[in-house]
Amino acid sequence: MSHSIFLADEAATIAFGQHLAKAFDSKCLLTLSGNLGSGKTTLSRGLIQSYGHSGAVKSPTYTLVEPYEIGDKRIYHFDLYRMEDPEELEFIGLWDYLTEEALIIIEWPEKAFGVLPPADLAIQLEPQEKGRKITCSANTLPGETMLKKLAATDQS
Repeated sequence: MSHSIFLADEAATIAFGQHLAKAFDSKCLLTLSGNLGSGKTTLSRGLIQSYGHSGAVKSPTYTLVEPYEIGDKRIYHFDLYRMEDPEELEFIGLWDYLTEEALIIIEWPEKAFGVLPPADLAIQLEPQEKGRKITCSANTLPGETMLKKLAATDQS
């Protein structure tokens, strides 16, 4: 099950992240794939800020994970771009994060291919014209529920 949408610019990508937040349950594994500059961190920013975070949302390229606690919501934003070996996920305690009631956002999940469990929702970002095409795919039953919510409320 998948859903695609065209986003014209950065503002539309942030707005989609905010829209996406409304579809999530308390626990979700979300992966974001796409080339450098495709909008993964911009989408993450819109998503995280929609929960009330007012500070900067930067890609945790060097730290691998950036935690956010916003009210009773926990969000862990991973960027695996610089990861050399999927076993590094063990050292940063990924499995502990995955057991929490939290939103887990992982940029560059292909760097951990074969190690990560299936994402509830996998998002592929592709440049298209001056914007980007986003394709959301559900890989689990909770992911299908979220995707149905997203598609039902899509304003585009």
